Amino acid sequence: MPTTDDNVLGTFLRDRRTKLDPAVLGFSLTRRRTPGLRREEVALRANVSATWYTWLEQGRGGAPSADVLDRIGRALMLTQVEREHLFLLALGRPPEVRYQAAEGVTPRLQRVLDSLEFSLGLVKTSTWDIVAWNRAAAAVFIDYASLAPGERNILRLLFCNPGVRAKMPNWESDARFAVAAFRLEAARAGASETSQALVDDLCRSSPRFAAMWLDNDVSTYGEGVKKIEHPIAGPLAFDYSAFAVDGRPDLGLVIYTPATPADAERVRSLVKPETSVAARTSVKLKRGAKDWDMVADSGNAKTRGRVHAAAQRKVQRGRRG
Repeated sequence: MPTTDDNVLGTFLRDRRTKLDPAVLGFSLTRRRTPGLRREEVALRANVSATWYTWLEQGRGGAPSADVLDRIGRALMLTQVEREHLFLLALGRPPEVRYQAAEGVTPRLQRVLDSLEFSLGLVKTSTWDIVAWNRAAAAVFIDYASLAPGERNILRLLFCNPGVRAKMPNWESDARFAVAAFRLEAARAGASETSQALVDDLCRSSPRFAAMWLDNDVSTYGEGVKKIEHPIAGPLAFDYSAFAVDGRPDLGLVIYTPATPADAERVRSLVKPETSVAARTSVKLKRGAKDWDMVADSGNAKTRGRVHAAAQRKVQRGRRG
Protein backbone atom coordinates (compact mmCIF):
# COMPACT_ATOMS: atom_id res chain seq x y z
CA MET A 1 0.00 0.00 0.00
CA PRO A 2 1.26 3.52 -0.77
CA THR A 3 2.52 5.46 2.24
CA THR A 4 2.78 9.19 2.83
CA ASP A 5 6.33 10.50 3.11
CA ASP A 6 6.43 13.60 5.31
CA ASN A 7 10.09 14.23 4.47
CA VAL A 8 10.15 14.21 0.67
CA LEU A 9 13.25 16.39 0.53
CA GLY A 10 15.24 13.99 2.73
CA THR A 11 14.01 11.00 0.74
CA PHE A 12 15.09 12.63 -2.53
CA LEU A 13 18.55 13.53 -1.17
CA ARG A 14 19.12 9.99 0.19
CA ASP A 15 17.99 8.45 -3.08
CA ARG A 16 20.34 10.65 -5.14
CA ARG A 17 23.43 9.99 -3.00
CA THR A 18 22.90 6.21 -3.02
CA LYS A 19 23.11 6.29 -6.83
CA LEU A 20 26.62 7.80 -6.89
CA ASP A 21 29.78 5.69 -7.22
CA PRO A 22 32.23 6.52 -4.39
CA ALA A 23 35.23 5.18 -6.32
CA VAL A 24 34.57 7.47 -9.29
CA LEU A 25 34.49 10.45 -6.92
CA GLY A 26 37.72 9.46 -5.16
CA PHE A 27 36.36 7.86 -1.99
CA SER A 28 37.46 4.51 -0.54
CA LEU A 29 35.21 1.48 -0.98
CA THR A 30 36.25 -0.19 2.28
CA ARG A 31 33.84 -0.79 5.16
CA ARG A 32 30.69 0.30 3.30
CA ARG A 33 27.40 -1.25 4.32
CA THR A 34 25.16 0.75 1.95
CA PRO A 35 25.56 1.79 -1.68
CA GLY A 36 26.48 5.27 -2.77
CA LEU A 37 28.02 8.13 -0.80
CA ARG A 38 27.87 8.61 2.95
CA ARG A 39 26.28 11.77 4.34
CA GLU A 40 29.64 13.17 5.43
CA GLU A 41 31.01 12.65 1.91
CA VAL A 42 28.16 14.64 0.39
CA ALA A 43 28.74 17.34 3.01
CA LEU A 44 32.44 17.42 2.16
CA ARG A 45 31.74 17.83 -1.55
CA ALA A 46 29.13 20.55 -0.85
CA ASN A 47 31.38 22.38 1.67
CA VAL A 48 28.79 22.21 4.46
CA SER A 49 29.01 20.61 7.90
CA ALA A 50 28.22 16.91 8.13
CA THR A 51 25.92 17.56 11.09
CA TRP A 52 23.90 20.19 9.25
CA TYR A 53 23.56 17.98 6.15
CA THR A 54 22.43 15.06 8.33
CA TRP A 55 19.76 17.27 9.87
CA LEU A 56 18.66 18.38 6.39
CA GLU A 57 18.15 14.77 5.28
CA GLN A 58 16.30 14.02 8.51
CA GLY A 59 14.01 17.00 8.08
CA ARG A 60 15.28 18.71 11.23
CA GLY A 61 17.10 21.67 9.70
CA GLY A 62 15.67 24.96 8.54
CA ALA A 63 15.21 25.99 4.94
CA PRO A 64 18.58 26.05 3.16
CA SER A 65 19.70 29.00 1.10
CA ALA A 66 19.75 28.89 -2.70
CA ASP A 67 23.56 28.97 -2.63
CA VAL A 68 23.71 25.91 -0.36
CA LEU A 69 21.20 24.07 -2.53
CA ASP A 70 23.35 24.81 -5.57
CA ARG A 71 26.37 23.32 -3.81
CA ILE A 72 24.40 20.25 -2.75
CA GLY A 73 23.12 19.85 -6.31
CA ARG A 74 26.66 19.88 -7.66
CA ALA A 75 27.82 17.50 -4.92
CA LEU A 76 25.10 15.04 -5.90
CA MET A 77 25.77 15.62 -9.62
CA LEU A 78 22.13 16.48 -10.27
CA THR A 79 20.82 17.08 -13.76
CA GLN A 80 19.05 20.36 -14.59
CA VAL A 81 15.68 18.68 -14.06
CA GLU A 82 16.78 17.15 -10.75
CA ARG A 83 18.19 20.51 -9.62
CA GLU A 84 14.86 22.17 -10.35
CA HIS A 85 13.07 19.45 -8.39
CA LEU A 86 15.45 19.97 -5.45
CA PHE A 87 14.63 23.68 -5.32
CA LEU A 88 10.90 23.02 -5.55
CA LEU A 89 11.07 20.59 -2.62
CA ALA A 90 13.31 22.77 -0.45
CA LEU A 91 12.14 26.31 -1.25
CA GLY A 92 8.85 25.85 -3.11
CA ARG A 93 10.16 27.60 -6.20
CA PRO A 94 12.41 26.79 -9.16
CA PRO A 95 16.01 28.03 -9.18
CA GLU A 96 16.96 31.29 -10.80
CA VAL A 97 17.42 30.95 -14.53
CA ARG A 98 20.97 30.48 -15.75
CA TYR A 99 21.27 31.62 -19.33
CA GLN A 100 23.15 29.27 -21.61
CA ALA A 101 23.82 29.97 -25.25
CA ALA A 102 21.86 27.66 -27.53
CA GLU A 103 23.74 24.90 -29.33
CA GLY A 104 21.19 24.21 -32.04
CA VAL A 105 18.36 21.69 -32.04
CA THR A 106 18.22 17.92 -31.86
CA PRO A 107 17.55 15.88 -35.01
CA ARG A 108 14.18 14.90 -33.52
CA LEU A 109 13.09 18.51 -33.18
CA GLN A 110 14.24 19.24 -36.72
CA ARG A 111 12.13 16.33 -37.96
CA VAL A 112 9.13 17.85 -36.19
CA LEU A 113 9.71 21.06 -38.15
CA ASP A 114 10.17 19.19 -41.42
CA SER A 115 6.92 17.28 -40.91
CA LEU A 116 5.01 20.60 -41.06
CA GLU A 117 4.87 20.63 -44.83
CA PHE A 118 2.80 23.76 -45.40
CA SER A 119 2.91 25.32 -41.92
CA LEU A 120 5.87 27.56 -41.17
CA GLY A 121 8.07 26.50 -38.25
CA LEU A 122 10.92 28.34 -36.50
CA VAL A 123 13.03 27.63 -33.42
CA LYS A 124 14.50 30.72 -31.76
CA THR A 125 16.81 31.28 -28.82
CA SER A 126 16.20 33.55 -25.85
CA THR A 127 18.04 36.29 -27.74
CA TRP A 128 15.90 35.57 -30.81
CA ASP A 129 18.55 34.01 -32.98
CA ILE A 130 16.90 31.57 -35.39
CA VAL A 131 18.64 28.21 -35.07
CA ALA A 132 16.22 25.96 -36.99
CA TRP A 133 13.46 26.33 -39.58
CA ASN A 134 11.56 24.32 -42.15
CA ARG A 135 11.17 24.62 -45.90
CA ALA A 136 7.89 26.52 -45.70
CA ALA A 137 9.40 29.19 -43.42
CA ALA A 138 12.31 29.68 -45.81
CA ALA A 139 9.94 29.93 -48.79
CA VAL A 140 7.62 32.51 -47.19
CA PHE A 141 9.84 34.57 -44.87
CA ILE A 142 13.43 34.45 -46.10
CA ASP A 143 16.02 31.86 -47.12
CA TYR A 144 17.74 31.59 -43.74
CA ALA A 145 20.40 29.24 -45.09
CA SER A 146 21.65 32.05 -47.36
CA LEU A 147 22.23 34.34 -44.35
CA ALA A 148 25.30 34.42 -42.15
CA PRO A 149 24.52 33.02 -38.68
CA GLY A 150 24.86 36.48 -37.15
CA GLU A 151 22.15 37.80 -39.46
CA ARG A 152 19.61 35.10 -38.51
CA ASN A 153 18.14 37.18 -35.75
CA ILE A 154 14.47 38.17 -35.74
CA LEU A 155 15.11 41.73 -34.57
CA ARG A 156 17.96 42.28 -37.03
CA LEU A 157 15.75 41.07 -39.86
CA LEU A 158 12.84 43.24 -38.74
CA PHE A 159 14.79 46.46 -38.40
CA CYS A 160 17.77 46.05 -40.73
CA ASN A 161 16.55 43.99 -43.70
CA PRO A 162 14.50 46.04 -46.22
CA GLY A 163 13.30 42.87 -47.98
CA VAL A 164 11.75 41.49 -44.81
CA ARG A 165 10.19 44.84 -43.95
CA ALA A 166 8.65 45.12 -47.44
CA LYS A 167 6.75 41.87 -46.85
CA MET A 168 5.06 43.17 -43.69
CA PRO A 169 1.98 45.36 -44.30
CA ASN A 170 1.63 45.87 -40.52
CA TRP A 171 5.32 46.45 -39.88
CA GLU A 172 4.91 49.17 -37.24
CA SER A 173 2.63 47.17 -34.94
CA ASP A 174 4.47 43.91 -35.61
CA ALA A 175 7.84 45.48 -34.81
CA ARG A 176 6.57 47.13 -31.64
CA PHE A 177 5.12 43.83 -30.46
CA ALA A 178 8.38 42.02 -31.24
CA VAL A 179 10.46 44.45 -29.18
CA ALA A 180 8.11 44.11 -26.19
CA ALA A 181 8.08 40.29 -26.40
CA PHE A 182 11.86 40.14 -26.79
CA ARG A 183 12.39 42.24 -23.66
CA LEU A 184 10.27 39.88 -21.57
CA GLU A 185 11.73 36.64 -22.98
CA ALA A 186 15.33 37.79 -22.53
CA ALA A 187 14.63 38.70 -18.89
CA ARG A 188 12.84 35.40 -18.22
CA ALA A 189 15.79 33.45 -19.59
CA GLY A 190 18.34 35.48 -17.63
CA ALA A 191 19.76 36.73 -20.92
CA SER A 192 19.32 40.48 -20.39
CA GLU A 193 23.06 41.09 -20.00
CA THR A 194 23.92 38.74 -22.87
CA SER A 195 21.47 40.49 -25.19
CA GLN A 196 22.71 43.98 -24.33
CA ALA A 197 25.27 43.99 -27.15
CA LEU A 198 22.50 43.20 -29.63
CA VAL A 199 20.29 45.94 -28.20
CA ASP A 200 23.11 48.50 -28.33
CA ASP A 201 23.92 47.59 -31.92
CA LEU A 202 20.28 47.87 -33.00
CA CYS A 203 19.88 51.21 -31.22
CA ARG A 204 22.81 52.55 -33.24
CA SER A 205 21.66 51.16 -36.58
CA SER A 206 17.89 51.71 -36.27
CA PRO A 207 16.33 54.87 -34.77
CA ARG A 208 12.92 53.15 -34.83
CA PHE A 209 14.22 50.29 -32.68
CA ALA A 210 15.86 52.76 -30.30
CA ALA A 211 12.56 54.62 -29.86
CA MET A 212 10.58 51.42 -29.29
CA TRP A 213 13.15 50.08 -26.84
CA LEU A 214 12.93 53.24 -24.74
CA ASP A 215 9.17 52.68 -24.35
CA ASN A 216 9.96 49.75 -22.00
CA ASP A 217 6.90 47.79 -23.13
CA VAL A 218 6.68 44.07 -22.35
CA SER A 219 4.45 41.41 -23.88
CA THR A 220 4.18 37.64 -24.17
CA TYR A 221 4.64 36.08 -27.61
CA GLY A 222 1.59 33.87 -27.13
CA GLU A 223 -0.52 33.52 -30.25
CA GLY A 224 -2.09 35.76 -32.86
CA VAL A 225 -2.37 36.54 -36.56
CA LYS A 226 0.51 37.47 -38.85
CA LYS A 227 0.03 38.94 -42.32
CA ILE A 228 2.58 38.81 -45.11
CA GLU A 229 2.64 40.47 -48.53
CA HIS A 230 4.66 38.00 -50.55
CA PRO A 231 6.09 39.25 -53.88
CA ILE A 232 5.09 36.02 -55.68
CA ALA A 233 2.18 34.49 -53.74
CA GLY A 234 0.53 37.78 -52.81
CA PRO A 235 -1.21 38.42 -49.46
CA LEU A 236 -0.91 35.64 -46.88
CA ALA A 237 -2.39 35.31 -43.40
CA PHE A 238 -1.23 32.93 -40.66
CA ASP A 239 -2.39 31.95 -37.19
CA TYR A 240 0.70 31.58 -35.04
CA SER A 241 1.36 29.98 -31.66
CA ALA A 242 4.51 29.94 -29.54
CA PHE A 243 5.61 26.86 -27.59
CA ALA A 244 8.31 26.08 -25.04
CA VAL A 245 10.77 23.29 -25.82
CA ASP A 246 10.73 20.93 -22.85
CA GLY A 247 14.15 20.55 -21.29
CA ARG A 248 15.51 23.48 -23.31
CA PRO A 249 14.61 26.76 -21.58
CA ASP A 250 16.90 28.52 -24.03
CA LEU A 251 14.67 27.64 -27.01
CA GLY A 252 11.18 28.50 -28.22
CA LEU A 253 9.16 27.04 -31.08
CA VAL A 254 6.82 29.19 -33.20
CA ILE A 255 4.43 27.66 -35.72
CA TYR A 256 2.55 29.67 -38.34
CA THR A 257 -0.48 27.86 -39.78
CA PRO A 258 -2.18 29.18 -42.94
CA ALA A 259 -5.37 30.93 -41.86
CA THR A 260 -7.52 29.74 -44.79
CA PRO A 261 -7.43 27.02 -47.46
CA ALA A 262 -6.52 29.73 -49.97
CA ASP A 263 -3.51 30.72 -47.86
CA ALA A 264 -2.51 27.06 -47.61
CA GLU A 265 -2.66 26.70 -51.39
CA ARG A 266 -0.48 29.79 -51.86
CA VAL A 267 2.09 28.39 -49.44
CA ARG A 268 1.97 25.10 -51.35
CA SER A 269 2.73 26.96 -54.57
CA LEU A 270 5.86 28.43 -52.96
CA VAL A 271 7.05 25.23 -51.30
CA LYS A 272 6.29 22.90 -54.21
CA PRO A 273 5.95 24.97 -57.39
CA GLU A 274 6.51 21.88 -59.54
CA THR A 275 3.37 20.34 -58.01
CA SER A 276 1.28 23.29 -59.15
CA VAL A 277 2.67 23.08 -62.71
CA ALA A 278 1.95 19.38 -62.83
CA ALA A 279 -1.59 19.96 -61.64
CA ARG A 280 -2.24 22.55 -64.33
CA THR A 281 -0.79 20.24 -66.98
CA SER A 282 -2.98 17.39 -65.76
CA VAL A 283 -6.09 19.53 -66.12
CA LYS A 284 -5.13 20.49 -69.66
CA LEU A 285 -4.44 16.87 -70.53
CA LYS A 286 -7.90 15.92 -69.34
CA ARG A 287 -9.46 18.73 -71.35
CA GLY A 288 -7.55 17.61 -74.45
CA ALA A 289 -8.71 14.03 -73.95
CA LYS A 290 -12.30 15.20 -73.57
CA ASP A 291 -12.11 17.11 -76.88
CA TRP A 292 -10.87 13.95 -78.57
CA ASP A 293 -13.59 11.77 -77.04
CA MET A 294 -16.30 14.09 -78.30
CA VAL A 295 -15.51 13.25 -81.93
CA ALA A 296 -14.06 9.79 -81.54
CA ASP A 297 -17.23 8.20 -82.81
CA SER A 298 -18.03 10.71 -85.54
CA GLY A 299 -16.55 8.52 -88.27
CA ASN A 300 -14.82 11.52 -89.86
CA ALA A 301 -11.12 10.74 -89.94
CA LYS A 302 -10.12 14.28 -90.95
CA THR A 303 -12.10 15.77 -88.07
CA ARG A 304 -10.61 13.31 -85.61
CA GLY A 305 -7.15 14.14 -86.87
CA ARG A 306 -7.68 17.89 -86.52
CA VAL A 307 -9.05 17.56 -82.98
CA HIS A 308 -6.26 15.19 -82.03
CA ALA A 309 -3.62 17.63 -83.30
CA ALA A 310 -5.31 20.52 -81.46
CA ALA A 311 -5.40 18.52 -78.24
CA GLN A 312 -1.72 17.70 -78.54
CA ARG A 313 -0.86 21.38 -79.05
CA LYS A 314 -2.78 22.25 -75.86
CA VAL A 315 -0.84 19.63 -73.96
CA GLN A 316 2.48 20.90 -75.25
CA ARG A 317 1.59 24.50 -74.37
CA GLY A 318 0.57 23.29 -70.88
CA ARG A 319 3.91 21.60 -70.35
CA ARG A 320 5.81 24.72 -71.45
CA GLY A 321 3.60 26.92 -69.22
